[in-house]
Amino acid sequence: MGKIILGSSSPRRADILKKLNLDFEIIPSDYVEPHDLTDFSYTYVENLAYNKAMDVAQKLDIEADIIGADTIVVINNKILGKPKDKKEAFKMLKMLSGKTHFVVTAIAIINSKTQKSKIKSTTTYVTFNNLTDEQINFYIEKFKPFDKAGSYGIQELPDGFVKSVDGSLENVIGLPSETLLEMLKISYN
Repeated sequence: MGKIILGSSSPRRADILKKLNLDFEIIPSDYVEPHDLTDFSYTYVENLAYNKAMDVAQKLDIEADIIGADTIVVINNKILGKPKDKKEAFKMLKMLSGKTHFVVTAIAIINSKTQKSKIKSTTTYVTFNNLTDEQINFYIEKFKPFDKAGSYGIQELPDGFVKSVDGSLENVIGLPSETLLEMLKISYN
């Protein structure tokens, strides 16, 4: 395995790579995501991950595998982005209350020398308990989830928020390690 670069400034993704004992460097992508959130499709989220990795790959003059990732929260086939304020965060969490939604993380790995790429998505289903307005407001005030898709970080949710998680918890956090390791082992075609 050659040099690995994480094309993300996400501390949660960096923590997951550290736990895997991977030797990596961080070079955040400057790719600007479109803010015209749309109906869900795997192509949409996979393109975001690819564009993030490619942005970093094009800046390098060394050979490395660049990891780009994007995580989205989906309910009723609609993508929930990052909330712009408390009001929007409250609205999103209220929408998720008592329902099952799914979280998709797309990972793209691009070799900066060959420009060859691999892309894979992982899906996890999350069910929230019925949440009171007080629970939602407390969470927003304490954790300020404005940098998180769907207005929450599952690793910081207070007890009583989540009823069940069906699939990879790391996927919901932002980088499913099992998928990533599988992709890093597969040689480029």
